[in-house]
This record gives sequence, structure tokens and C-alpha cells, in this order.
Amino acid sequence: MKKVLAFDIDQTLNVAKTPITDDIADLLIKCLEHFEICPISGQKFDQFLVQIVNRMEDRGVTKEALKHLHLFVAQGTQYYRHNGTDWEQVYNYPLTDEQVAKISETMEKAARELGFWEEDKLAPGDEIIENRLSQVTFSALGQKAGTEAKYAWDPDCKKREKIVARCKELAPEFGYEIGGTTSINAMIPGMNKVFGMTHLLEELHVEKSDILYFGDMTQPGGNDYPVVEMGIDTITVRNHEDTAYALRGILGVI
Repeated sequence: MKKVLAFDIDQTLNVAKTPITDDIADLLIKCLEHFEICPISGQKFDQFLVQIVNRMEDRGVTKEALKHLHLFVAQGTQYYRHNGTDWEQVYNYPLTDEQVAKISETMEKAARELGFWEEDKLAPGDEIIENRLSQVTFSALGQKAGTEAKYAWDPDCKKREKIVARCKELAPEFGYEIGGTTSINAMIPGMNKVFGMTHLLEELHVEKSDILYFGDMTQPGGNDYPVVEMGIDTITVRNHEDTAYALRGILGVI
């Protein structure tokens, strides 16, 4: 029996950048009765709240149950847990201002050179490059773009693969990973999901064999692939419906 269920977010628990469904929220609440639940994603803390926590609260999750929900933000370079009253930050490993500036300049230069800098498509107040403290994220159409537009922009990851290749030429001292539907995450090498999952093991006092991980980008170069390389048991899903199907199967045998 596993002790921990860990999840990527976009395309694993939800439709990219949207709140989880009632079905997923209900299943996660049920899972909290049996497992430690650990979403780990490149997103910011407030997006974890909007997309997961708020929906679970809407469906009646208790504060006591939330003690078993662990938020590994920015690929696990930031960790938040619930103390029974509110969320508290356990650790944070931010980039320096100089590192953020260098990564941002590199990503913009690479995207512009390749013709993939589409600032004219941004919603008012949106941005292509976002400082997430311990990583910098390129989102080709911004965070506010519609789901249909995001899915259509780079369905085979070829555009982002070209951007990543150019970024590695311009600033090889950083690591780059493809995630979500239009995103590239950049960080200090090693500050990816291996970092997050390693800290998950330490913080929850569990072994690799205690964890089951769900993700949609488990192919080489995808931001879930480091978890596969760690030797953690992984279920590759295409969407949140696949995840719901698997969770029903898990809960059905408990």
C-alpha cells in the first residue's frame, strides 16, 4: 500500500489553468482519508489555492483533512503545509535578482529570434515571462489566454523544444523544462521535480516505494520525467479524466 499520492497539476488534475472539477475535488478529499496528497507543479502558490484548495473547500474538505495536503510549489522549490488554521511556508529557495534577469532576457531573446514572441496576443495586464521566485516561467500566450488557444499553440511541443535548445546555447548555466500547454520553466540545474520529490521524501519521512506519482509530461524533456528517472512509481495520464479513473480504482480496493 502506498502512503503518498503525488500529482502534477495541469492536464493531470485539471484542464490547464482552470480549477479542478467537482469530481476530482471529491476524489482528492476521499484520498485524504488514506494518503498524504502532494500536488507538485511549476505554478505559484496562489494558483494552487485557486485551482485545487478552494475547490476542495467548496466541496466540504475539513481543516483537519487539509493537514494531509502538501503543496510543493514551483516544482517543489517551495513547500507549504496546513497547520489546522492556515497555510504556512516550510521552505523557499528563491533565485537571485541577477539570475531572474538573466533567465528572462535569455527566454525573450530566444523566443524573438525564433518568431515565437507573441506579445500582441496577451490579455491586458498579462505577461509572457513570470518570476515565480525559485523559477522563471515562459508562457507563450500568457496566463490568461483561453484553453483552446493554449492547446492549439504547441500541441507537439516542437516550438518549445526549439526555444529550449536556443536558451541552452545562450545561457547553458540554467536548466529548462517543458510543462503545461505553452510553458517552459527555467531554474538552477537540479531545482526541478527531483529537488521537490527529494524534499517530499524528507519532509514526509517516506521512501520512494511509498509514493505513486501521476503526470502527463513523463516523456524525456517533460517536467514530469525527472520523477520517472528517480525510480518513483509513475502513472502517465492524458488528462484529469484518466486520473479520476485511476483514483476510483485505487479507492475501490482500499
